[in-house]
Amino acid sequence: MKVKIEKFNIRVYGIAINEKMEVLLTDEFRLGMYMTKFPGGGLEFGEGTLDCLRRECREELGREIVIKSHYYTTDYFQPTFLLNEPQQLLSIYYLIKIANEESIQVSRTKFDFEAKDGAQIFRWEKLANLHPDALTFPIDKKVLEMLQSEI
Repeated sequence: MKVKIEKFNIRVYGIAINEKMEVLLTDEFRLGMYMTKFPGGGLEFGEGTLDCLRRECREELGREIVIKSHYYTTDYFQPTFLLNEPQQLLSIYYLIKIANEESIQVSRTKFDFEAKDGAQIFRWEKLANLHPDALTFPIDKKVLEMLQSEI
C-alpha cells in the first residue's frame, strides 16, 4: 500500500571547505540513531533559507557565516526516513565560509560523544578521501559526489 505524502520537510545545509580541502561534517545522535551529515537543519515558518542557515550555524557552531553561493537543491523526489508521518524532503545546500573556523571544537573520531538525544560533534574530513557511505542521508551522498567531481 502506497503512503500518501501531504507535507514538505525543508532542510538547509552549509558546505564549508577549508584551505586543506577538508569538508566540515557533523556527527549527531537524534531520533534514536547516529547520523553523519553536513551542518544545518530545518527551515522554520516565516524564515528564509539564508536566515535558516545562519541561525543553524549560530546554534550548532556558535559562529557567524558568510554564504558564498547556492550549491544544490534537491531535484528529485525524496521521502523522509525518520519521521512518523512521511513527508517529501527538500534539501538546499549553500557553500559557506565560517568565521574563525579554526577554533571550532572538532574531533578526529566519528561519534566522539555519549549517545544521548541531541549529542553532536564536528569534524573535518579530506574531501577527496571521503566515501559517500560515510554520510547517512541519500541527498548528502549525492552532494558529496558532486563536490568530489569538481576537485
